[in-house]
Amino acid sequence: MKTPAACASLLLSLTVSLGGKDLPKALLIGDSISIGYTPHVVAALKGKVDVKHHRGNAQHTGTGLKMLDRWIGETQWDVIHFNWGLWDLCYRHPQSKAQGRRDKERGTLTMSLAQYEKNLEQLAARLKKTKAKLIWAHTTTVPKGEAGRKVGDDDKYNEAAVRVMKKHGIAINDLNALTDSFPPELFVKPGDVHFKTEGSKKLGQAVARKITEALGQ
Repeated sequence: MKTPAACASLLLSLTVSLGGKDLPKALLIGDSISIGYTPHVVAALKGKVDVKHHRGNAQHTGTGLKMLDRWIGETQWDVIHFNWGLWDLCYRHPQSKAQGRRDKERGTLTMSLAQYEKNLEQLAARLKKTKAKLIWAHTTTVPKGEAGRKVGDDDKYNEAAVRVMKKHGIAINDLNALTDSFPPELFVKPGDVHFKTEGSKKLGQAVARKITEALGQ
């Protein structure tokens, strides 16, 4: 016959195993735009999903191919929400004085549209091996006056991404359409791809909704 203490210990272990399961785990992959909205995703899903962003900036798809295994690590992710694009479609010149050496007039394109699509194909195939529910985030808006990026290239690169994601059956979070609707005051400044806190919050809320849908919550 078990003692009261033993019964209490058994009850506690059952409570932990049945009612205290680890939260679903979500990994966010992306550049500074994703870094900006991550805290808002974390806040929106607090107590429901354990949300993490990999260390640093995902930069372009070439960086993704080199770093993806490290970012995934040994964790069994339930959802992975990912994006590359703004770095890929950026033109840079070594003599440019703009931040990041951006220069769409004299610069060299970081990743051609064809190479971008090829790289995304490899990245999507690797991510599918995780067995996580995958969500591709469309590249956000390139505003007029951006020093190293051409207006409309975001649409072209997103069209390429759609081909890859449809092929692999990966869900799409259209953050491009969302940011196209943003008024100028949500951007950090004219010609800047980054957003003020309120803009990042709107993005974070959209990401949180997609993660919740993917988990069936």
